[in-house]
Amino acid sequence: MQAITQTPLDIQKIRADFPVLDQLVNGRPLVYFDNAATTQKPRAVLDALTRYYEHDNANIHRGIHTLAERATANFEATRRAIQSFMNAGEAEEIIFTYGTTDGINLVAKTYGQTYLGPGDEIIISTLEHHSNIVPWQMLCEARGCVLKVIPINDEGELLIDEYEKLLTERTKIVSVVHVSNALGTINPIKTIIDKAHGVGAVVLIDGAQATSHIDIDVQALDCDFYVFSAHKLFGPTGMGVLYGKRAILEAMPPFRGGGEMIKEVTFEKTTYNDIPYKFEAGTPNIADVIAVKTAIDYVDALGKENIATYEHELLAYATDALQSIDGLRIVGQAKDKVSVISFVLDGIHHEDTGVILDQQGIAVRTGHHCCQPLMRRLGIAGTTRASFSVYNTTDEIDRLVKGLHRVKTMMA
Repeated sequence: MQAITQTPLDIQKIRADFPVLDQLVNGRPLVYFDNAATTQKPRAVLDALTRYYEHDNANIHRGIHTLAERATANFEATRRAIQSFMNAGEAEEIIFTYGTTDGINLVAKTYGQTYLGPGDEIIISTLEHHSNIVPWQMLCEARGCVLKVIPINDEGELLIDEYEKLLTERTKIVSVVHVSNALGTINPIKTIIDKAHGVGAVVLIDGAQATSHIDIDVQALDCDFYVFSAHKLFGPTGMGVLYGKRAILEAMPPFRGGGEMIKEVTFEKTTYNDIPYKFEAGTPNIADVIAVKTAIDYVDALGKENIATYEHELLAYATDALQSIDGLRIVGQAKDKVSVISFVLDGIHHEDTGVILDQQGIAVRTGHHCCQPLMRRLGIAGTTRASFSVYNTTDEIDRLVKGLHRVKTMMA
């Protein structure tokens, strides 16, 4: 197996930052390999949540008292931090949502319902999570649009030549995942964006799996929308981000009605607020938004490049180790991928694999990973998925290999 080279990161110190890792599960030290579903949270993020509720708990933007002003300042500091994190042109292009799914639905319900009509075409890919399929199907049903799907090869890579054939003058939206949650495939999204813009389409990128692994520069990509969830970036659940180009956001109607998204309300007419507030109706998830800045600061302190290098070495180590197991087949062998490995064991159901691994304190994900169309394309019901983060180690991968040998013995 390929060994991990010297890393500038102190992995044991990093592990100590995550309290949840220091526990026994079924009498064994926890091995957490379900990072593609959600990452664990460092103590600094947990402290940020507590600090808000203990010291600054107040509603934002409307109050003039000290607590409200502190909460508002910290809330908006997160917006600026995310602007920098994504290299957005303006802080106003950052919209706070409740997650990736919410962001995609916002675009489908506002931009889609406003600008698409019968016969207009939407392109997605075979690799998509259900969250980037169902909202577009709903839009097609409501507006009479046509949904097209980019196919993949057996390694789990998009067929770009086939994508080019799908593009027409009727293509209005292209919405694709940056990184596959099921296979770890990194898609060539800059190429996808450029080709879509060539026919006048707007592009949404689902970055849920990308933000903790890949440096994101929305201006360099030239995407029209980019969405992600904080909980996969060491942040809290229930908070996400929609980036959109200013001109497009300003031309879209609001998603929800209520407080904050208004300038003036009469019984006869409502005048809507400017972006980003036009899309942020009601009291937001204040504490979690504030804590996201702490998560971004944590990632920045470690260094995105350092994290990516270390995780890539974990991926290489795990790939070699798992391929040594007789009867194990890795599903998804893209040339360019992040630290996600999906696999099947001959004659053993993935749920049985997951249960037996859990008995040994090893947390993996099993099932279709909210990618049922992808699983059908691959001819399987589901997989076992091990996904790695910066706090994981080669010793833990060795425990996974040992655990899988036990699975085979028990299920023989």
